[in-house]
Amino acid sequence: MRVLLVEDEKSLSAAICRLLKQEHFETDAVYSGTDGLDYALTGLYDAIILDVMLPGMDGFSVLKRLRNEKDSTPVLMLTARGDLEDRVKGLETGADYYLAKPFEKEELIACLRAITRRKGETVLQQLAFADITLSEKSGSLECTSTGENVKLGAKEYQIMEMFLRNAGQILPKETLTERIWGLDSEAEYNNIEVYVSFLRKKLQFIGSRVKIRTTRGLGYSLEDEG
Repeated sequence: MRVLLVEDEKSLSAAICRLLKQEHFETDAVYSGTDGLDYALTGLYDAIILDVMLPGMDGFSVLKRLRNEKDSTPVLMLTARGDLEDRVKGLETGADYYLAKPFEKEELIACLRAITRRKGETVLQQLAFADITLSEKSGSLECTSTGENVKLGAKEYQIMEMFLRNAGQILPKETLTERIWGLDSEAEYNNIEVYVSFLRKKLQFIGSRVKIRTTRGLGYSLEDEG
């Protein structure tokens, strides 16, 4: 899952990014409301964590613009302003939840998972296809036919998660690169080829009948060759 974090306090932003990485979220961090709006409108994100007090454009204005554009991405508003009037304004503007600082890290993660579930996102502890399952808790890929499992690296996990959520569909290299590395990344398309090679070896290692098929000129797809 990819999250956009719009928070101008850089030390807090860095701490949240570390926390989300531990929970297998890929996070892009920006530090102003104008940048937050530009990134949010790309449609790349499964959820947005949005501060209220931001330079350039405040969080309420960002959220209002998003909703006016018919963007329904789940938004968790994160701010030190915790009085009732602000909470009501945030929710009426279209926020899915309002979390006041300071907060417990477990609460942040729980709120993030809750708002994505309410919006119909597939937030599961386990994703499965054919004879493989991907565990969010352990970050491992398991073959149910052989009982073998293997730990995935962060990028491997994110790519396999995208394959599992789109099993049987061809995913273009461009889409994979944007979702895994972000719009501003300098990652090349051959980065995807390297990680797909790693995943193919790990599927073979656990004895799965699932293969990652290359369709020349189009991209990759997950196929059951049993």
